[in-house]
Amino acid sequence: MASKVKNQKVGVIGSGLIGRSWAMLFAGAGYNVVLYDNVASQVKSALDDIKNQLITLEKTGMLRGKLNAAEQFALVKGGTVLAEAVKGSYYIQECIPEVLEMKQKLWEEVDKVVDSESMILASSTSALLPSVISKNMKHKKQFIVAHPVCPPYYVPLVELVPSPATTQDIVTRSRAIQEEIGQAPVTLSKELPGFVLNRIQYAILSECWRLVTDKVVSVDDVNTVMTEGLGRRYAFIGPFETAHLNAEGMKSYCDRYGKMIHDMVETFGPNPSWFDPKTDIVIEGMNKSVPLDKLEERRAWRDGSLVQLQKLVTERNKEKK
Repeated sequence: MASKVKNQKVGVIGSGLIGRSWAMLFAGAGYNVVLYDNVASQVKSALDDIKNQLITLEKTGMLRGKLNAAEQFALVKGGTVLAEAVKGSYYIQECIPEVLEMKQKLWEEVDKVVDSESMILASSTSALLPSVISKNMKHKKQFIVAHPVCPPYYVPLVELVPSPATTQDIVTRSRAIQEEIGQAPVTLSKELPGFVLNRIQYAILSECWRLVTDKVVSVDDVNTVMTEGLGRRYAFIGPFETAHLNAEGMKSYCDRYGKMIHDMVETFGPNPSWFDPKTDIVIEGMNKSVPLDKLEERRAWRDGSLVQLQKLVTERNKEKK
């Protein structure tokens, strides 16, 4: 075990589902992890859950990393003292709720106990700009957004978003550590609202919303369009390669379909309101498809499916190389 464990500490702030996933990812790569929450019962609950998850993943052959479940869990410690998670850490990953004031206050507290000019300070925010979160920080040049996809353990994408103040060294080392723990980072050249994943996701979701609220198609059928159509291809090759392969290359695709796509997009109209009474049709449709009392069961099914898909994608990618 000793040869696989790193002599470096990572602090994870926030013991919710995202924080637990981060803790597991770093422990799987051999890092000593301190999982912080200001509520002791939350810390205990998180550690119990992490232990159970690691054991289950090992039994099903889905455990990531080179250490076994017991070795990984031994690297995760919990605590309710923020300074203990921050001081001496190589990397900090914050995972508290998506509320600007809460994040700013938390990072101002972290800022006071940072004891290294090289420590990476990362936030899991999905939309808040890094320059806004870090605006009152002394160590803002070390601050970066590392936005995962929920659940991070099962979906490897991480968006790295620097602020104008973030140094290139922090960007470079943030990407390196994400690759090291088995994630798939993408690096933005600048910050912008929603980053990349959510801008694409919201564009798709908005058109789906329009099609359902305009009664063109049902909620279930929209989901089928993605799961049995677009999603099948995008899981392996993404939208640009899909287009590239659907013609004699991208230039051919643009020549063949460019005008049609432009004219069709022009018909989409204004962005739909998510608070219009018409949205009840979407809410009711999803409550019927996945009742609220079945959400946890469905999430577990989703996570297991994602792991199986990742295995297949990994094998296919090896063949591609």
